[in-house]
Amino acid sequence: MQLLRLKRMIIAAVVCCLLVVQPAGTARASFTIEDEKKIGREFYEKMEKANVLLRNPKINDYINRLGNMVLAKSDKAPFEFHFYVIKSSAVNAFATPGGYIYLNRGLINLAENESQLASVIAHEIAHVNGRHIAQIVDKATKINIATITAMLAAAFLGGGGDLGAAVMGFSLATATTLTLKYSREHEEEADRMGMATLVATGYNPQGMPDFMKLMRRYEYYSKSVPSYFLTHPGTDERIRYMDALLQTTYRQRGRDNIIGGFKRVQTVLLFGSTSLESTLKHFTENLATNPNDVDDLYGAAVTAYKLGQADRSLAYFRQAVKLSPGDEDILRDMGIAFFKLGKPKEAIAVLQKAMDINPTDTDTIQYMGRSYAALEDYGSALALFQRIEDRPVEDPDLYYSIALAYGKMNRPGDMHYFFGLHAKKNNKTDTALYHLRAAIPFFPKGTKRADDIEAAIKSLTDKPAMVKGGPPKR
Repeated sequence: MQLLRLKRMIIAAVVCCLLVVQPAGTARASFTIEDEKKIGREFYEKMEKANVLLRNPKINDYINRLGNMVLAKSDKAPFEFHFYVIKSSAVNAFATPGGYIYLNRGLINLAENESQLASVIAHEIAHVNGRHIAQIVDKATKINIATITAMLAAAFLGGGGDLGAAVMGFSLATATTLTLKYSREHEEEADRMGMATLVATGYNPQGMPDFMKLMRRYEYYSKSVPSYFLTHPGTDERIRYMDALLQTTYRQRGRDNIIGGFKRVQTVLLFGSTSLESTLKHFTENLATNPNDVDDLYGAAVTAYKLGQADRSLAYFRQAVKLSPGDEDILRDMGIAFFKLGKPKEAIAVLQKAMDINPTDTDTIQYMGRSYAALEDYGSALALFQRIEDRPVEDPDLYYSIALAYGKMNRPGDMHYFFGLHAKKNNKTDTALYHLRAAIPFFPKGTKRADDIEAAIKSLTDKPAMVKGGPPKR
């Protein structure tokens, strides 16, 4: 079901691309730097709107750190680079014009170490710096930016399956003359530039051919062609070329891992798998070989909890904490599990240890607050909620918890405001407007809360907020 929704969102995004067209017959004489930036930005906006990009701060921080470290050693084109993770198990990565690098969750989880993942990033940066897509587009006639955006979606998001067929159907109806596939010359240049960048960054250049060979093995065992092969032709020739570079130019060996924590990144990415049973099997099989691997224990604990296996989950958590008592991720998620199992006292004890390590983590703070609220200590709960109430919120239930805490502390204006945000987040417009309007009389005009209420109402009605209609101020 989740995959079906993802397919529909991508198809809808491509349809939107095709609706924004230039006048009929318009031809592009040259694909400029500004055109590349526009294409990259518009494609990103479609991806963002389709909700296919991962929004995990720690994963994104890791990928940005790795990407920028590699980027710093490359011959940069005049673009501001961005690095994103796509919530897809397909083995794929790609760069769009303008400096946007996308890595699929499936590709990251296939890599065996940082050097292999860094090699993919270095290769994609080289495609951007070489302006390879611009060279392909310059050979086409009568093609507009909307069509190029659609073809990017068809080439890079299709993956050769049902989604690819659906997207390609829309795209070919508009641009039958453009085939977005890198040439052998493009690939050779990207491999050469990518390996030079990989070595300059300090990574083992062997990671580049090793990852290509790993994908070949994946294809052999899974009978599924990695999406990465579809737009990067000549794989066997590329492997031979990389091996030749290692023998003639890059005899030195760098490091397989520089940042560290790569396996934890892969563990967290596996939590997004559609098959929790197979994910738990993956972790338990690893534990059968190495029962003290903290990352596998953590992965098994979280996955078992998601499967409703509470006792098993807590057993894994306790073993992981025993082996790594200062691990913030394990402590935080163990505390969240205790809270959701109706054990707020145990949750607070564990979450406090996580907060001592990282006092700014949003999830730790909110579940500490929820745990205190469950114990009817609303003063402590509210003090925690106030630390994060202005941060972006993914879980609308946090707004509900904040509203309840304000209500219990006899602050009706704030209570109505957060009930309004909760309803707004759940697309209940009438309920949201009722609570937001009810909150207006409690806050003097020009205060931050009054401005926030005004903005929330305007976003729902596109009209200025009206003071009338709310309850009298007490």
